[in-house]
Amino acid sequence: MRNLFINYNVNITDEQFEKFEKYYELLVFYNEKFNITNITEKREVFVKHFIDSILGVDKICGKTLIDVGSGGGFPAIPIKIMKDDLTVTMLEATGKKCNFLNAVIKELNLKNICVINGRAEDLAKDVKYRENFDVCTARAVARLNTLCEYCMPFVKVGGTFVSYKANAQEELKEAESAIKILGGKIKDVYNYNLEDANRTLISIEKVYKTDKKYPRGNGKERKSPL
Repeated sequence: MRNLFINYNVNITDEQFEKFEKYYELLVFYNEKFNITNITEKREVFVKHFIDSILGVDKICGKTLIDVGSGGGFPAIPIKIMKDDLTVTMLEATGKKCNFLNAVIKELNLKNICVINGRAEDLAKDVKYRENFDVCTARAVARLNTLCEYCMPFVKVGGTFVSYKANAQEELKEAESAIKILGGKIKDVYNYNLEDANRTLISIEKVYKTDKKYPRGNGKERKSPL
């Protein structure tokens, strides 16, 4: 499996690789009870979950990161494995998945990382979290216009929201208005191939504060995107 990282020009230490191996074992074990992912074959997990999560790790700048809709821990835990000095908060609405994430944190002996069982539309209103992070990440949670409303309120002015997407040209155009309304601007768009799949990493810079009325809550982010 280590050659997979080499194939994608990812430099990895023995300790980091051991953590990914242990992470895979935990994922397979807990997946039988918690239905975390449909992808369980080892090579596929390493490519489609682990490597996909860290191909943009050099775009993660700052000391604090919140990951919205963490699910099985992607991209937050792979990023944390690669950037141990980062303080990470994972936000996940499903209690069983939170239990899994806490088990991974314990078994991998990860420090300065925590799990919150909650929803972005609620937590983003809390002064302890609102505009308090250098980086917000999200992977396969919602369309970009909806996702921006969930995520941009967590980001400090000068910080970055990094969205992990498949081929996202249509979503980028669709989200132009939302990005502007929420205080952001497109910083960079990185396109790359992950074996047979096209992937896009969208970096949105927070240029001014998000209006306090966002996120709107009550499902409006999905029902009536900005």
